Amino acid sequence: MVSVVGVREVGEVRRRHLAVLAYEVEARGLRWRLAGPQESVLSVVGPRTRRQVMVVATPVASGWSFLWSGGGMADVGRVAEVADRLARLLA
Repeated sequence: MVSVVGVREVGEVRRRHLAVLAYEVEARGLRWRLAGPQESVLSVVGPRTRRQVMVVATPVASGWSFLWSGGGMADVGRVAEVADRLARLLA
């Protein structure tokens, strides 16, 4: 049996994953805001360097992954590791 997830549900799951990541990057001293249609992109900024990276959460064959500019990719279950990587990238 194939399960079909509607666009609305995908958007809700995406925002939930991005919100969890936002909490983690804020705990590391980074600034963030949700942007794009239906808040589908997380913009993360290093407050000292003012460097910025855009992060999306997208469904993949095995679940969900975060993708960010510069070729970054990680499973959403590794949110603390992703936040650490972003903090280093924006330092």
